[in-house]
Amino acid sequence: MYTKKPATPEAVIERAHQGKCTKEDALLLLEGNPFELFELANELRANAVGDIVSYVVNRNIYITNKCIGNCGFCAYRTETGYILSVEEILKKTEDARAAGAVEICIQGGYTPEADMEFYLEIIESIKSSFPDICVHALSPMEVNYAAGISGMSVEEAMRKLKKSGLDSLTGTSAEILSDRVRKIICPGKINTQQWIDTVTTAHRAGISTNSTIMYGHVETLEERLDHVFTIRKIQQETGGFSELIPMSFLPYNNPVGEKMLASGKFSSTGLEDLQLIAISRVILHTHINNIQATWVKLGKKLAQFALQCGANDLGGTLMEDQISTASGGNYGEYVSPAEFEWMIKGAGRIPMQRDTLYRKAEPRFPYREGVLPNCGRAGIGSRE
Repeated sequence: MYTKKPATPEAVIERAHQGKCTKEDALLLLEGNPFELFELANELRANAVGDIVSYVVNRNIYITNKCIGNCGFCAYRTETGYILSVEEILKKTEDARAAGAVEICIQGGYTPEADMEFYLEIIESIKSSFPDICVHALSPMEVNYAAGISGMSVEEAMRKLKKSGLDSLTGTSAEILSDRVRKIICPGKINTQQWIDTVTTAHRAGISTNSTIMYGHVETLEERLDHVFTIRKIQQETGGFSELIPMSFLPYNNPVGEKMLASGKFSSTGLEDLQLIAISRVILHTHINNIQATWVKLGKKLAQFALQCGANDLGGTLMEDQISTASGGNYGEYVSPAEFEWMIKGAGRIPMQRDTLYRKAEPRFPYREGVLPNCGRAGIGSRE
């Protein structure tokens, strides 16, 4: 027999509007009627950013697939792979720029061959040739490692990255900010406090970052919430986060996923995905305005529906996403600006192209379907 769940207490709703949601409030909201949670998150979204839904025309550039790490969720890394030259990276940037991109997202590696000097040369070369392109690059883990092998502190590395022209550091390598979880899924990565220290150092150096959470593997519900509250605490101290990107774990072709599948668990459900987006909006209200529904993980239709559950951004056109596809993602690697506009208008919202820092970006040219110069699926040129 269906039992109607009690309505959300007014005090919980009031604290949410004030930006003072507690962990107990969040648990109560997740235990209640999900559509009440979605309605609350949607209302807070409207209060924070109105009806505009943003997206960025960008391209991922995977400069290497070599990694000495041992993350149990990764299906992409190899110890004997490729490393792009600066010239190859510039060619990919040129192709992306010709296709209307305003952002280049540099995905680095955890390998001795990619030190801080290499990363600085890449950023400086892109900025020199394409000064109007936003460079969104590197993870806290990659900066830590590259700084270490280059004999410099993280603080010095951040100063050099800022001077080189880095617009934004990625908030990846966060996974779940719980050392219990990290010891299981990524024991060789920086720990929770190191991740926090690195992003706060970036913020103090004047480098914006986004924030991420990769969920749906071995973490508990409370660990998910603790992660989002940690992001909120950092934001209260630094104000350096531009957005939160919830990313569901893809369980295929990796050791952590194999164990999950064998136990009968198939990653997160669509309802869980929407609930996390919604509760993130509630927890982060008045602190971080932008919550992304990433179509690469959710699929286009669920990402569109997430716009009714607290999300206000659909991420990027990408042009390639090798990491998700390696782990079993089957939603493709490119969405055109025209399709983003169609999805957003279909949700009753107002589309807006943005740059990395959520500033309005005018289309570089009247984009046409099928115009994607030399941006192949694997995106590694002659190494395919």
